[in-house]
Amino acid sequence: MVVAGNLCFSCWTNISPIYPAMSKTKATSRLLVNYPEPYRSEILDYLFKPNFGASLHILKVEIGGDGQTTDGTEPSHMHYALDENYFRGYEWWLMKEAKKRNPNITLIGLPWSFPGWLGKGFNWPYVNLQLTAYYIVTWIVGSKHYHDLDIDYIGIWNERAFDINYIKVLRRMLNHQGLQHVKIIASDNLWEPISASMLLDPELLKVIDVIGAHYPGTLTVKDARLTKKKLWSSEDFSTVNSDMGAGCWGRILNQNYVNGYMTSTIAWNLVASYYQQLPYGRCGLMTAQEPWSGHYVVEAPIWVSAHTTQFTQPGWYYLKTVGHLERGGSYVALTDGLGNLTVIVETMSYKHSKCIRPLLPYFNVSHQFATFDLKGSFSQIQELQVWYTKLGKPSERFLFKQLDSLWLLDSGGSFTLELQEDELFTLTTLTSGRKGSFPPPPKSQRFPSVYEDNFNIDYPFFSEAPNFADQTGVFEYYVNMEDPGDHRFTLRQVLNQRPITWAADAFNTISVIGDYSWSNLTIKCDVYIETPEKGGVFIAGRVNKGGILIRSARGIFFWIFANGTYRVTGDLAGWIIYSLGHADVTAKKWYTLTLTLNGRFSSGKLNGKTLWKNISVNFPENGWAAIGTHSFEFAQFDNFRVEASH
Repeated sequence: MVVAGNLCFSCWTNISPIYPAMSKTKATSRLLVNYPEPYRSEILDYLFKPNFGASLHILKVEIGGDGQTTDGTEPSHMHYALDENYFRGYEWWLMKEAKKRNPNITLIGLPWSFPGWLGKGFNWPYVNLQLTAYYIVTWIVGSKHYHDLDIDYIGIWNERAFDINYIKVLRRMLNHQGLQHVKIIASDNLWEPISASMLLDPELLKVIDVIGAHYPGTLTVKDARLTKKKLWSSEDFSTVNSDMGAGCWGRILNQNYVNGYMTSTIAWNLVASYYQQLPYGRCGLMTAQEPWSGHYVVEAPIWVSAHTTQFTQPGWYYLKTVGHLERGGSYVALTDGLGNLTVIVETMSYKHSKCIRPLLPYFNVSHQFATFDLKGSFSQIQELQVWYTKLGKPSERFLFKQLDSLWLLDSGGSFTLELQEDELFTLTTLTSGRKGSFPPPPKSQRFPSVYEDNFNIDYPFFSEAPNFADQTGVFEYYVNMEDPGDHRFTLRQVLNQRPITWAADAFNTISVIGDYSWSNLTIKCDVYIETPEKGGVFIAGRVNKGGILIRSARGIFFWIFANGTYRVTGDLAGWIIYSLGHADVTAKKWYTLTLTLNGRFSSGKLNGKTLWKNISVNFPENGWAAIGTHSFEFAQFDNFRVEASH
């Protein structure tokens, strides 16, 4: 018999309050906004509705900075110095939907990239500390003014260098704007050097409220603990949402506190709502990557989250009596200080709980019995609700199943659990738990083989056209006042300056769309080059890479340039040249490009007339369709159409 712990009412930790589980999004909810109702609302309910699904306590969003941040770009609220627009992208919409379901949800903003004008010619956001702080503060103020959203925490620069003076300037500017309630989390990278810097600098120690580390492997460092600040795993998980991912999530939700005193764990990412062949496909708590069909999947990590989130709340306290079980696994216990108790036990095996990072040291989990003794006022608890998850073999698999209550009337506050590998138990005094459900969503379908968009929307609800996933650059709906005729409403690439990058953005802008398995297809699009002499645009097929790998994307790219030339290349960067020559093209005029790919051969038309044909292309064999520009330049696209076969 293993005595797993004596839980006593007086043994709260001094670390308060906790946010046990939450999630973050950065260019990974791109397809979610395009879902038809009621499916979009159902997905949001599974994520945010209290006592229904994941019931997340915190939503952490990207402050769009126009640059590639893993699976795409998100538009900035200030593309240029004198430009402000608080209705771009989908993050404000997502925060409002989360708040609608849970008014108490905590909101965090964090920049990955920054618009280029902040760098003054350098790929660095700390050239002018006041200017960058001003840019971040405008986002916070705009969130409140235009969307009635109160941002609770703000970060510095995701997984990149921090500047001590910038953090201090940001705090002063927040205070000056009456935003004393907005707390600072730093540095969203490693425990060091931020922890040591705080110990050496009393002012820095004072202005940082939370130390956030990414993928800490459930461990912290001495300096971080010495600061006496809240310690958070401010990005974690990033694992395919299979049962393996669910096991990873279940293990770290407990052990980030047991091993590292972290009172919050943030999953990247919220929902896998981006094309699956982009980097880290399906690394969300659930999957919703088919707005054209309405299909989505409530994956196991949703229900693993519920084991913690439905039975704790921000402001609860961990008890000191938490730890490891004798034969593998861990347990935590939390209280609201008002008599409620929640105990969460996990026995995730090494084989089935590896996270994508870091490397997991070997451990063993085996069949065991664990006895828990409730002491102090907890000894008066008469009944505990029991929720159970078993991962693994389909015949044995259960997700968030409510078992019979545990009655403690005659046990003196003692109970024993029989534990196998890959199990989760939540034992709680709360009776509000629920496994929410909706009727099954529509069945999965491929992206339509015939797809077209003329972008004729006068007042679009979102700034971006459905299903286009920007990978470098930003493509937005545009009202072309200079052309009140056929091209009044277009899609425009709106960046004329390279952003301060977080990833290796391409030197060309590109937005992908469609089915990655597309092989034989015809793409047709009207294009408009705005930059004389140096401008250029393309349409492309079989594009095989995106996200942080976009610079090395291969495919078949059909370019035209304002200097009167065309080019056909086998890659986005333009190193592999299949054909080039003269084309009757100039800036400030509309042209229709047509690209046909059939087996090993390709051909292209300009305004319906063949410009090149029968170029042999052996690689890649399939990929997305795409549009884009030669550099960071203004250009417009209209009447996009693709006909494809797999």
